[in-house]
Amino acid sequence: MRTLSDHLDSLARTGTLYEKLEDDAVRCYACAHRCLIREGRRGVCKVRFNQEGALKVPWGYVSSLQVDPIEKKPFYHFMAGEDALTFGMLGCNFHCSYCQNWLTSQAMRDPASDRAGSYIREVTSREVARRGAREGAAVVASSYNEPLITSEWAHEIFSHAVEAGMKPVYVSNGHATPEVLEYLAPYLQGFKVDLKSMQEEHYRDSGGKLEHVLDSIQLAHEMGMWVEVVTLVVPDYNDTTEELMDIARFVASVSPDIPWHVTAFYPTYKMARTPRTSVDLLQKAAEIGQEGGVRYVYAGNRPGQVSEYEHTYCHNCREKLIDRYGYIIRDYMITAESTCPKCGTKIPGVWTEEPQAINLRGPGRPRIV
Repeated sequence: MRTLSDHLDSLARTGTLYEKLEDDAVRCYACAHRCLIREGRRGVCKVRFNQEGALKVPWGYVSSLQVDPIEKKPFYHFMAGEDALTFGMLGCNFHCSYCQNWLTSQAMRDPASDRAGSYIREVTSREVARRGAREGAAVVASSYNEPLITSEWAHEIFSHAVEAGMKPVYVSNGHATPEVLEYLAPYLQGFKVDLKSMQEEHYRDSGGKLEHVLDSIQLAHEMGMWVEVVTLVVPDYNDTTEELMDIARFVASVSPDIPWHVTAFYPTYKMARTPRTSVDLLQKAAEIGQEGGVRYVYAGNRPGQVSEYEHTYCHNCREKLIDRYGYIIRDYMITAESTCPKCGTKIPGVWTEEPQAINLRGPGRPRIV
């Protein structure tokens, strides 16, 4: 019987993000683990492996491919109101106990995710880009599993997507290296990072290091990528005033213009008995973000319940610029010059050049893709 690893390995190709060492070992630098992988072994992610002294990497398939609002990623200051073609693969360099995509991310690590093999759809990079163009997507996003570990495949897709007029983004845990960000820089325009905690022990439990994520946020911003930061607020995990303030102050120290999304946890995977994040806690987190110096703070996963924290306001005059309900944009006022129509202030972000063409939707008229 063909196993999941057999199937994935048959699709793999020799990668780019590694160096050869003695005795047929390789050093991978697709992510900050920088795995030393000896011949016949796999990296932490389980999907990058050493075959006869060459690093083989994921290629030629997607586990999911769909078009949905860019706000779902979430990006609120990157092509707001547009659609994103989102693709994913299998595997992750973390093993978070509350992962919402654990079935695909923990493939080849958690036996319960073996059925992820049924999601594999073989496809070429050009076919992925053509799908986005056909659906009218303005953005192409690598998401669902950790995109850093499949960066060679994303790089190939992005090269075709840019030719078709799409803007590439990553939805990542941010456990990156300078090498992988430099490799992606010719194409990658948006970098959404999950900043899970400011406690090193929490990152250690998930299989990473906090400093690498903080460094990657700083470096991506310095490289000119549009960065947004997301923190899933989990009760009794990362919800203290002190920790939330630490996150807010860090984000503001990189740039007060980086949007910070505080989103609601819901029980899942190995934390199925942890209570869902309350609206009050989300609003408290958002208020802390503003107090910590972040100009644009958003609360997510609670449509219609978090008042001002769903919408975008001018940081200068507080004019409402984008009215949202969940992922739906109901009103859009940012000008074609990316300014506030009331006071003329430049609104930080990457905005559509034709705001009048945005297809506004209301709760009773869901977007159809």
